[in-house]
Amino acid sequence: MSKLTDLPKRILIGRALRSDRLGETLLPKRIALPVFASDPLSSVAYAPGEVLLVLSIAGVSAYQYSPWIALAVVVLMFTVVASYRQNVHAYPSGGGDYEVANTNLGPKAGLTVASALLVDYVLTVAVSISSGVENLGSAVPFVVENKVLCAVGIIVLLTLMNLRGVRESGKLFAIPTYVFVVSVFAMIVWGAYQGIVLDTTMKAPTADFEIKAEEAGLAGFALVFLLLRAFSSGCAALTGVEAISNGVPAFRRPKSKNAANTLALMGLLAVTMFCGIIGLAMASDVKMAENPAHELLKNGVPVGDDYVQNPVISQVAAAVFGDGTFFFVLLAAATALVLFLAANTAYNGFPLLGSILAQDRYLPRQLHTRGDRLAFSNGIVLLAGAAALLVWVYGADSTKLIQLYIVGVFVSFTLSQTGMVRHWNRHLRTERNPAKRRRMIRSRAINAFGAFFTGLVLVVVLATKFTHGAWVALLGMVIFYAVMSAVRRHYDRVAEEIAAPDEPGADSVRPSRVHSIVLVSKVHRPTLRALAYAKLMRVDKLEALSINVDPAETKALRAEWERRGINVPLKILDSPYREITRPVVDYVKGLRRQSPRDVVSVVIPEYVVGHWYEHLLHNQSALRLKGRLLFTPGVMVTSVPYQLDSSEKARKRLRRRQDWAAPGSVRRGPVDERPREPAGD
Repeated sequence: MSKLTDLPKRILIGRALRSDRLGETLLPKRIALPVFASDPLSSVAYAPGEVLLVLSIAGVSAYQYSPWIALAVVVLMFTVVASYRQNVHAYPSGGGDYEVANTNLGPKAGLTVASALLVDYVLTVAVSISSGVENLGSAVPFVVENKVLCAVGIIVLLTLMNLRGVRESGKLFAIPTYVFVVSVFAMIVWGAYQGIVLDTTMKAPTADFEIKAEEAGLAGFALVFLLLRAFSSGCAALTGVEAISNGVPAFRRPKSKNAANTLALMGLLAVTMFCGIIGLAMASDVKMAENPAHELLKNGVPVGDDYVQNPVISQVAAAVFGDGTFFFVLLAAATALVLFLAANTAYNGFPLLGSILAQDRYLPRQLHTRGDRLAFSNGIVLLAGAAALLVWVYGADSTKLIQLYIVGVFVSFTLSQTGMVRHWNRHLRTERNPAKRRRMIRSRAINAFGAFFTGLVLVVVLATKFTHGAWVALLGMVIFYAVMSAVRRHYDRVAEEIAAPDEPGADSVRPSRVHSIVLVSKVHRPTLRALAYAKLMRVDKLEALSINVDPAETKALRAEWERRGINVPLKILDSPYREITRPVVDYVKGLRRQSPRDVVSVVIPEYVVGHWYEHLLHNQSALRLKGRLLFTPGVMVTSVPYQLDSSEKARKRLRRRQDWAAPGSVRRGPVDERPREPAGD
């Protein structure tokens, strides 16, 4: 089967890379920014819209609070960025929030953070892809009509791109991310110039609409609750900030410094774009509603079910550049593409975190190893499957999915910053250098403020979003926590059972005797090889065992055995129900009951074939027998392979492929002799 899939695999993800080429996959800052920061940068495409959607419940008059909400989001963003800059310097190994919480708050807190991050990464892919499909759907009707299919298809495409390796996918993602950032800044600058210098009136496509308020005239606690809910929705702009602290090992040296600088640049770009879009939305009189078909009114009449509500960024672009103009189309395409690529933040964070958790025995060991392209392939595939399932369940509706969002990320924010406070407290108890103590005290103050602020936001998010879908995210966290705890208990139990004792035990005591059984169906070359091997082991008792399923075949086997004069006793077991596996297992168990201190060695001749389809025709009985005998104590199972001609041909084909040199490989020379790029880029 591996030979059948080898060529398509190489076409899709490329040729395998040697482990010593891992250094070549490390990222410079210009590539690391779009790889790790595409999520928070792209969130400005939907976070402003979420703020206006919530405020629209109280009518268009509530839009006046949006600048203050944007200011609160900006303060929170700078707080989180400043806090995480401390993290990447203190914990550069790539564990991020999980390592901070696990080291300073204990395993339970670490596992809680890990559960929150895993849920958030899955939601990042689902929300980003769904939002990108909706943005693209405003220009391509087919995409809107087949949202789920398109979203799943894009997830598959992103998965293949990431399986090719972090560096390759990063180069591919860099261009659209930078085009999006430049386009948004151009829109903000041009919009500000038109509004301030030229005094031009910019009107969004929904400027003449009215909003039918669900709760008009809100005041007091109800208004405060609404503003808090709008703020929690706007906090979607912070998702993905933690990915850089989890991805420090992927940066070039000096890793911590490059990660911290990338984090600061990401925060500055994100808050500038977020505030600019909110400001232009207010200036161009954008209208948004949670239920646009009935709550948006045109000339006093609801717009109806045929109306498609475009995102805020699309409406602002139409007001600034003009609907259908080149720059409008460019920004729309860049927005849709960067939203798709924003999922790449999760594709880099989830597999790396999964690898660390697997190393700590909280997840299956298969997630710890790198694939052919030095990427954590199993983690990438697992993330893609979970995100595709979520997209299918929620119909690729970003409005529904975003209600599940940001709960997990603020759980990790809060516990991580609390852990950092304890980290600095521990170091301050032993540090005597005044200059270092001052730096630690400043860092502790930053992390303490970050813990307080993010904890407050977490309470707000839970209070305002719980009934709107946040409970699903919490349920996902509980499930991840329970599964990882169960996996850890299993690995701990297995490690305890197989640990070698200091004193000699029953496992190191030599068995009294070895009773060897060679399974025989016919007298042919594989059987003769298995018998010769069994004789070589010099066991205490050797016998051949055959199952009588067909009397004619059994009679022929006995006659051939006697004709050849094989000096090994042949035992025939009757099987009235024509079974092969059960009589052998029962016979072996009977030998064990008679002599518990004896070891039974079962020798099974097997064919080695060269094509995947030949496996379907051979060795099925052997596989079933081995599967059953593995659960029988005191029984050793040995396979004696016999290579058929097709396997020899396959081996030669494999050798020819291994000896093949790619065009230019000789010219490029060995890895160690290639010129290296500057380390501090």
